[in-house]
Parts: sequence; C-alpha cells; structure tokens
Amino acid sequence: MKSSDLKERLKNGSLTERLEKIYIDNRVIKHQTQRYITAIEKFEEIYGETDIEIYSAPGRSEVCGNHTDHQHGEILAASINLDALAVVSLSDENIIRVVSDGYDEICLLTDDIEKKPEEEGTTAALIRGVMAGALSRGYKLGGFKAYVTSEVLIGAGLSSSAAFETLIGTVISYMFNDGVIDAVTIAIIGQYAENVYFGKPCGLMDQMACSVGNLVHVDFSDTMDPEVEKIDFNLNHHGYSLCITDTKGSHADLTDEYAAIPYEMKQVANLFGREYLTGLTLKDLYSSMDMIREKCGDRAVLRAIHLITENERVKRCVGCMKQDDIRGFLRCIKESGDSSYKYLQNVYCSSDVTHQNVSLALSVSEQLLLDDGVCRVHGGGFAGTIQAFVKDDAVDRYLDGMDRIYGKGSCRVLKIRSFGGIKCF
Repeated sequence: MKSSDLKERLKNGSLTERLEKIYIDNRVIKHQTQRYITAIEKFEEIYGETDIEIYSAPGRSEVCGNHTDHQHGEILAASINLDALAVVSLSDENIIRVVSDGYDEICLLTDDIEKKPEEEGTTAALIRGVMAGALSRGYKLGGFKAYVTSEVLIGAGLSSSAAFETLIGTVISYMFNDGVIDAVTIAIIGQYAENVYFGKPCGLMDQMACSVGNLVHVDFSDTMDPEVEKIDFNLNHHGYSLCITDTKGSHADLTDEYAAIPYEMKQVANLFGREYLTGLTLKDLYSSMDMIREKCGDRAVLRAIHLITENERVKRCVGCMKQDDIRGFLRCIKESGDSSYKYLQNVYCSSDVTHQNVSLALSVSEQLLLDDGVCRVHGGGFAGTIQAFVKDDAVDRYLDGMDRIYGKGSCRVLKIRSFGGIKCF
C-alpha cells in the first residue's frame, strides 16, 4: 500500500479496529494512531513516498522462571503492548538499510553475513546475525529499507534487543519467505544473533516471549525444539493489573554479572557430569554439598538451589493459571521473587552495593501494596525494572508512590497482547 494511502486510512479511523486488537488498551489507541502516522512520515523523509508495509514486535515481561532458560529449564512469560515498529519497503538493491529513530542509517549487503568483531554490541551486529541465522536455515534474503521506532524501554528488562531481533526476523519472513518462518524459529535465530554476533550470553526466553506472543509457557529441555504452550489467563478478569517500574539503574558494564550466573550454574552441573543443572534435584545437591562448596563456592550452591526450585515453581504457576487460581498464581510470583533475591542474588550488583535501585523499589512496593499485590525483580536483574501484580483499585496509589521516587512515568500499567511478531498492514 502506498505510504500516503496508509496514512489516510489511519487518519480516517478505518484501521482502528486492527490497532485495538494489537494494543488491547483503548486508552492508547489515539497515541498509537499518531505514532504510526509519524513513523510513516519519518520513513517518507528518508526514503520517499512508496509502497510500504508495517511490522510490530512486542517487548516481553517475564512472569516466572528467572534465569532458567540458559539451563534448559522452564519459563512463563508474556508479550506486552509496548512494541518496536518498522515501516518497510522492498528495494532493488542487494542491501538492507535500517534507520532507527535518532540514529544513523545502517547499510548491510545481504551476502555479507560473516561476523565482524568490531560490530559486537551494535545494532548492525543484531541485523547481520539475524540475516546469517535465516540464510543458514535455507530461507531467502533480499534488500529492503526500514525506519524503526520503539517504545520498548532500553535497559529496562523488557527485552528491547529481543523485540528488535524479532522485528527483523518477521520482516524477512513476510517480505521474502511468504511468512513461513515460524515464531519459534525466529526466536532461535534472534538468540543466535545476540549470542554470536552481538556478544551477549542470553538465554532464549526473551526472544521466545517476543516472537510467540501472549502468555507463553516454554520448556527448553530441547532448545532446538522447545515445547511451547500458550496459556489463556485473564488478569483483568481477576481485577489485577501488571505494573512495571523502571528504577533508572544502568545495565552498562553488567555483562560479567549476567555471565556469572550461567557460568556458576554450569560449574555445579559439571561436578555431576552434566552440562546444565536442569534435571538435578535438591537431594542431589544436599548429598554433595561439601564438594560443591569447596569447588564452586557458596553462591554457586545458592544459585543452583534457585534453578531447581524455580523450574518446579513454573510448573505450579502454570497449573494455577489453568485452574484460574489467582491466589495460587500470586503466591508463585512472590516465591519466585523471593528466590531471585535470596538465592539467585540478581537484585543488586555485588561490585557496587551503594546503588541498589531494584532493592529499594521492592521494599517501597511491599510497603505500598501490603495485601493489594505482589512484586518481584524483573528480567535479568542487577538494574532496570521490577514487576508488580496490583489490584486495580490500588493501581493509582501504587503508580503515585513509585513515580514519586523514580520520576513521573517510571511506573507503567501494561496489557498482555495476543500477538508476537506480526505484519500489521
């Protein structure tokens, strides 16, 4: 569709129903409509008026299963109604051109897919990694021009990089492969791009939640063929909202902290002749406690305890959701958060104990909520965001309290959206 025609349809409201299905919350439709129009206008400024398509990939919120994916464990996550958008047109060139909002254009030849060490940690590395992952699986590539804008907060634990990887993978799927690259494969390609090309040792949870969409339970026992199950559970029906607070802590220079978690877990697993911890029991740990403490240290033991109990907690949480048991669900979330704090120890950085944004946010949340909700560290931890499931009649009080400390707009009320990476129009 011509960019001018798509703008007009957005302005006259003929596409509103589609936006409502994507973003769930009617309060944001006016904003999203203008956002789409602005994105098209930005694209036109850069590449001119032409035929375009618009793609969306959501951020994600981890619900249960903190740092279990990299150990072939189980997770429960949800796609949210904050997303990355791409306005895209086909190109006759053998070049992928991407302009992200506020950044210079990235130009990559579609046949130049070798990893470039100097690109590590850059957007170019993510795009090139997705290109390579798609080609290695026999999918087609072609040239396109894209303008990308995102509302997935960078560094806030909502997986901005996974949303971007999903976005590029979805564009490649629809523009050159008739939409046949399934959501799970796009997630695996995204993880490959982030691990190998970008240089971040992440698991697969972020990409899976962003790509598949909705509430999703994933068992990573076989990472090449994970078991993926969508769960039908409506928080609105129970009178609860999902709130995410950005505590303004920086993720800069935390790669070593993140990498230490899977490293220490694998250290313990290796003592049992395993590559990963999943499959071990608490009885196994306790029967060899002296040896593990001597060879790996106490923190590794505690992190192993978290992993083993967290996998079982995910199963219980999914069971509660299937039974529509909100009380049981909330108990599981609180237990998961407590385990992350005490055993996984990813709430503050051990090398900088003077800055504990997340710890403080959890303490304040507990005082604000009392019996009106539960809170927990969100995502990778150490900095960034916390998550809270809050009774609807306590949301305004909670928002006000968190914003007073972390700044206006720090706390967001989110909706769980039904779609992962999609072609919108």
